[in-house]
Amino acid sequence: MTEFDTPRWIPLDERSLDPDPFVQFERWWEEAVAVVREPEAICLATADASGQPRARMVLLRGRDERGFSIYTNYLSRKGEDLAENPRASLLWYVEPLGRQVRIEGSVEQVSAAESDDYFAARPRGHQLGAHASHQSQPIESRSALEDAVVEQERRFADADVPRPEHWGGYRIVPTSFEFWQHREDRIHDRVLYAPAEGGGWDRHRHQP
Repeated sequence: MTEFDTPRWIPLDERSLDPDPFVQFERWWEEAVAVVREPEAICLATADASGQPRARMVLLRGRDERGFSIYTNYLSRKGEDLAENPRASLLWYVEPLGRQVRIEGSVEQVSAAESDDYFAARPRGHQLGAHASHQSQPIESRSALEDAVVEQERRFADADVPRPEHWGGYRIVPTSFEFWQHREDRIHDRVLYAPAEGGGWDRHRHQP
């Protein structure tokens, strides 16, 4: 018998969920850390002004009561989308536990101080890459990109690498959460959190 032959799904009862979806996310996060190699991997979906959607995997680098943060080049395709249409959706999938969380909301840039602090904590090679790469723009070859990195190594050879002005963080400020739990026969559990009148959150079970 393999691990996949053993039932591993934990039923999702909306009555057992925390009233605060941020707290509930942290509960699932702590359980995911024990079974997922890179729990920070999350899908970010954006759309441009025309409504054309785009999705890509990014790393979730901040989680608190204000929202969920990622860091990138502001001049990238995702940055262009968010400048035109500052709304986004996150999808976090934890396959070993049969879980996913979908988060939708508005998007804002994090403060310059927060971006500075995060950039300063990155490995030096990552910092150099942020200066060398014109993210989402065409380039003639891999060697040209590697040469650009070498040029930045020379430029900052005897100094700390500063954060580029075009690089920093975005925060997704949630307007809804959906917690999804796999169940047998595709009869999955889905619980949606939506803002309640007067503050707080309402919870509702949805059909799979």
